[in-house]
Amino acid sequence: MNDRLLEQILEIAAAAGRTAMEHYGGDGPVEYKEDDSPLTLADKAAHFVIVNSLQVLDPWLPVLSEESAEEEIADRKTWSDFWVVDPLDGSKEFIKETGQFTVNIARVQGDEPVLGVVYVPVTGEFYYATREGGAFAVRADGSTEEIMVQPAVPAGLRIVASKDHAGPRVEAFLDRLEGAECVSMGSSLKFCLVAEGKADFYPRLVPTMEWDTAAAQCVLEAAGGYLVDLAGRRLSYNKDDLRNPSLLAYGDDSMDWGTLLEED
Repeated sequence: MNDRLLEQILEIAAAAGRTAMEHYGGDGPVEYKEDDSPLTLADKAAHFVIVNSLQVLDPWLPVLSEESAEEEIADRKTWSDFWVVDPLDGSKEFIKETGQFTVNIARVQGDEPVLGVVYVPVTGEFYYATREGGAFAVRADGSTEEIMVQPAVPAGLRIVASKDHAGPRVEAFLDRLEGAECVSMGSSLKFCLVAEGKADFYPRLVPTMEWDTAAAQCVLEAAGGYLVDLAGRRLSYNKDDLRNPSLLAYGDDSMDWGTLLEED
């Protein structure tokens, strides 16, 4: 994966973020999809920017976006190289104006993400990675640093959970952990916290879709971390069902996170 392509994807993510921010704090209409998730004007506008820009880069490379029409992805099982996009991950956070929403763009080859960009429009920060090139964060001041997961300290675990989607099993898990620190966070930023060593474990037991995880998984894995299902299998892409199973994201593989989660 060449550096110029990565630079182009960073530019596209930033452009989509700027477009989304034009609607931030406004009172534009909000639609609701079948799964009751919100769809804003910002989602639609960012989708348009990303898809058009990616098609300029390579008109033959398909795009799987959260906002893609069914007919646009009807033949996706034939794809071996494609983009996976969430134009605005964390629409609820966008509506609530918490700042915890992201633009996610990933390149998937076969069934794995090989490039991932997560952009935070409110702060201007990026997390990005390629499969073999390491993981990096661009901070609000413009500085860039390589990021890596960190060893977990059992007596003081740092757990990150979803603001809106933790679920009863995760809530029960958090209740019984003594000395643990819990950070509630929206969007794919939760995976990025693990990737940069600011959290140890992110259990996600309620549904996500492939576009929710692809970019952040690339970042997490390039930083030395893991994203697996409850049986320990690495999360893969272009599955028959675009919904993901329950997931465990972590940095330290010396701990049995699945067993810890299930303990009474």
